[in-house]
Amino acid sequence: MAVANQETDGRRLRGERTRAAVLDTAVELASTDGLDGLTLGRLAGRLGVSKSGLFTHWPDKESLQLAVVERAREQWAERVVRPALDGRGGVRALWALHERRLAFYAEGVLPGGCFFLTAQAEFDDRPGPVQDRLRAQLQEWGGLMTSLAQDAVRAGELSPGTSPGLLAYELDALGQAAVTRSRLLDRQAVFAHARNAVLLRLRGLCTDPGLLPDS
Repeated sequence: MAVANQETDGRRLRGERTRAAVLDTAVELASTDGLDGLTLGRLAGRLGVSKSGLFTHWPDKESLQLAVVERAREQWAERVVRPALDGRGGVRALWALHERRLAFYAEGVLPGGCFFLTAQAEFDDRPGPVQDRLRAQLQEWGGLMTSLAQDAVRAGELSPGTSPGLLAYELDALGQAAVTRSRLLDRQAVFAHARNAVLLRLRGLCTDPGLLPDS
């Protein structure tokens, strides 16, 4: 019985690894070609696996698209959110989120820069489950930044008149601008502007500038 359980666990682990590899590749492809550009055949060819084997995970295109959105969300949490929030809160967490976000883009983790910007532009006028999931992710991201800004106001780190929702919107907009501009203009200059713009904005609102870098 123990051997059978080990074999079952081994197959499950291999299946999970295969699924993760497929979804990571799918996120990369979708960051440039969009979710509609994904096919099981293309993924199978890219990974050197059986197309029929992928059908056991995703029986249709929409189920694959939804899984890719979720994997992109997990990737963002792993590489941006969790490192930024590790031991931080309030204004320092807001700044760390922006720094980690810019690093994610600058390091070229995804060939298209940002999966979510590509997907949102593709599905912004296409109602359905995929649009709903993308909207939920956008709301979750904005809600996180708004909550951190609210915490910073309550802690006295940001001026009392600060609007948490507006600040979150501004920070996100500056992060988004860095993606498209860095692909068309001088990358170093764009990322420097994106960093300095947010730093100046936060320092202008922060009651204790020592919580933030000087430059």
